[in-house]
Amino acid sequence: MKTRKLGGLEVSALGAGCMSISANYGPPADKEQGIKTIRAAFENGVTFFDTAEVYGPYTNETLVGEALAPFRDKVKIATKFGFFTEGDGHLDSSAARIKRVVEESLKRLRTDHIDLYYQHRVDPNTPIEEVAATVKELIKEGKVLHFGLSEAGPETIRRAHAVQPVSAIQTEYSLMNRDPEHNGVLDTCEKLGIGFVSWGPVGMGYLTGKLDANTKLDPKTDFRSGFDRFSPENLAKNAPIIAFLKKFGAKKNATPAQISIAWLLAQKPWIVPIPGTRNLELLAENHGAFNVTLTQADLTEIDAAISKITVHGGRMNKQQMAIVQP
Repeated sequence: MKTRKLGGLEVSALGAGCMSISANYGPPADKEQGIKTIRAAFENGVTFFDTAEVYGPYTNETLVGEALAPFRDKVKIATKFGFFTEGDGHLDSSAARIKRVVEESLKRLRTDHIDLYYQHRVDPNTPIEEVAATVKELIKEGKVLHFGLSEAGPETIRRAHAVQPVSAIQTEYSLMNRDPEHNGVLDTCEKLGIGFVSWGPVGMGYLTGKLDANTKLDPKTDFRSGFDRFSPENLAKNAPIIAFLKKFGAKKNATPAQISIAWLLAQKPWIVPIPGTRNLELLAENHGAFNVTLTQADLTEIDAAISKITVHGGRMNKQQMAIVQP
């Protein structure tokens, strides 16, 4: 697998989002299945694995740590801080908390350093300069190698970068959600030499073409059940997107998911999608995106078609979006 640069961090061009193995997209997978999936990704050339303390909480970091332990020196691990997981999930990026939870993450991940440490959501009660300064200390101590921000706006990115260079910004980005193209985030990354990590590259699963109006999402274990985009009505209304991807994919001998991932890879050389799955067949399908070559004419055709299709339903629910910077 080819590599890409996130600032000064070199990773595989496609990463592995590990969250869905342990949480938020249904009940947790069996541990052995999770380990098998993560190691299969590594065997397929993936060297970039994404987790967070809040996934589970804690259980996903533990899983990732165990799965990657045999080849820790050959991979890059990204994790995140900033949610107060012990209580109601409010945001806390105070220096004291960051310094405490980094030790806990290191222990769960079975490592002495975190390759990329993201602030999971911007904490309105802690100036971003203080957050960046705290991570800068951790970098000096060798506990963290690179600094990242998740769901941060352009101004916050610039302010943080002035204190401690930011290597990567992580935000949802896909054919269904192109906000980073319009809100200045991608432009800011390009100007500052910051990499971009796209979570939800296949529309939180919708762009696989495997979901429809009859799909039942368990409100107890699947956070998508509370998102407008995944209501039965909108799952049906968004069918034209899948219809186009299937039609276009037929010309390329590729699935909708593969076209979606290949499209992202073709946008900028410093964009790294991190599709997540617990399924070995879907993992192989995702990696098949590298066999899809999209010409400039292809990209123009895709953009023209998608621009005529209305995406129904917002990114996440109001509670989730309230802590996402525009």
